[in-house]
Amino acid sequence: MELRHLRYFLAVANELNFTKASEKLFISQPPLSRQIKELENEIGVQLFERTNKKVLLTEAGKYFKKEITHQLQNLEAIVLKTKKISESVSGEYRIAYISSTFSDTITKLVQFLTQKYPYLNIKLFEVSTAKQILALEQNKLDLGILRAPIISTKIDSRLWFKDSYSLVFNNTHTEIKHVNDLKKLKDEVFVFFNKEHAPVYYSSLLQICSRYGFMPNIVHESNNINSIIQLVRNGLGVSIVPTSLQKSHIYPELSFLDLDPNFSTNVLLATPKNETSQVTASVASFLLE
Repeated sequence: MELRHLRYFLAVANELNFTKASEKLFISQPPLSRQIKELENEIGVQLFERTNKKVLLTEAGKYFKKEITHQLQNLEAIVLKTKKISESVSGEYRIAYISSTFSDTITKLVQFLTQKYPYLNIKLFEVSTAKQILALEQNKLDLGILRAPIISTKIDSRLWFKDSYSLVFNNTHTEIKHVNDLKKLKDEVFVFFNKEHAPVYYSSLLQICSRYGFMPNIVHESNNINSIIQLVRNGLGVSIVPTSLQKSHIYPELSFLDLDPNFSTNVLLATPKNETSQVTASVASFLLE
């Protein structure tokens, strides 16, 4: 059994049409049919039911398709990692981050990597935590900057920093001087992260509000921290954000009030399991020093 047999099989299994599959594979139909027949003969199983009108997968064929698809994805990941090892410090290095962590530090990281590895093509992606986890598991990212928790056996992670929470509000529209005043916010408009985009983060903010004796009136939602800050800045609501954002969002009309430090969020650096590239080691050294 050769790799081409498996690729030919998947092409037919996906199209359920030998003509369309042969066009996608850039071969004629008779050789494709022979290759599929060779595969079936070798494993001793009929994978397709063929009639004049249609092609269907047998039950065995459905199982074979599922398993082979998974195995080829693993093979692609192995090939990608092999190429990375071969390229060493050239090629691409893919970094994903959540919007609430993008800061001058990440900009400085890119500058550091550019100076240290001038032939490295660095790609930045703003991606939610859930999507980062999936991409890291599939080796489609080299580094993820995201918030805990990460529940995966295919990812290694370490703490970058622990972040507390702060109330952010437009001080020309809202007057809050102490955390004991937070109950006054029960009638205020709140701007939150979108629940589907960041469910754990969303739940944490609800817990914080509950701790201060009210449930927030969530009117506006966004999946981007900069959008949230701008809505608050323009007097369209108040929000609860990671305290570290104060450093990168300094506006005279914005005020931040630190909340109970018992509520915190861990920002993690995550990589595919057993990632040992020289670039990743340099990133960790730079960010964790």
